[in-house]
Amino acid sequence: MAIKDLSLAARRTIDGFMAGINKSKVKGPGLEFSQYRSYQPGDDLRWLDWKRYARSDRYYIRESEIETSISIRLLVDASSSMAHRDGAFAKLDYARLLAASLGWLAHMQGDSFGLYVFQEGDVFSLPSRKDPQHLARFFYQLENIRPGGRMGEPTQYKHIFTGDQKRELLVFFTDMYERDGEISGLLEVLAALRHEIIVFHLMGKNELEMDYKGYHRVQDLETREQIPFNDLLAPAAYKERLQAWLAGVRMQLLDKQIAYSMVRMDQSPGDALRDFLKQRQKTIG
Repeated sequence: MAIKDLSLAARRTIDGFMAGINKSKVKGPGLEFSQYRSYQPGDDLRWLDWKRYARSDRYYIRESEIETSISIRLLVDASSSMAHRDGAFAKLDYARLLAASLGWLAHMQGDSFGLYVFQEGDVFSLPSRKDPQHLARFFYQLENIRPGGRMGEPTQYKHIFTGDQKRELLVFFTDMYERDGEISGLLEVLAALRHEIIVFHLMGKNELEMDYKGYHRVQDLETREQIPFNDLLAPAAYKERLQAWLAGVRMQLLDKQIAYSMVRMDQSPGDALRDFLKQRQKTIG
């Protein structure tokens, strides 16, 4: 996917979702007038409306809605398992498009945003900014992600997310496949730092429905271990164990106050983002 195509796809995907996403409900001396309210002892006298007092002989405070900006970090799991393909998309392609769309949204909202890519036991960092050139750098780095290796130990990433102790919105795109708890450990570290976290859990339709027609064996993309397809569980038992695993992942994250969204790759990215933005509106509302 070329950079110009990724940019265009992001703009099209996010179109229609812009209105009021970051509108703060905090009342105060902002720029956009919202309403009057009666003066209360202790209110700042600078916000008294003297013209209204002259007309009514009563004291009123002008209130406005303050537009807030947030810092968003977009985290992408680019380990080898994200090369799993279902139809036209690999998981990393889907994650790339979702991240690009949210980056475009953040840019249009005036929010700072950054990109953090986990692969080969290390992390690539594009720190959060909101200058005009940052969006082009962001798209360039997204377009050049290639899956490889596994995620490293979670403790080696902690310093990246401490910073000035300001709470941020972290959006993580992953398939949650791990061997030694490396993804769960990372999310636990981030949750302990009191960041707001949303996880997009990407799953292929072929994984969810055991639809591997035409294949004789399946392969673990990270260990390269191969299993003959006929040796897999019967479809009913496979789906039962899969649903139990998905339920466990969901409960594990919700217990840590991490928002969770399982996304099927046969679902349009627009629908996935609509769910996310509704969730975000409720959070800031």
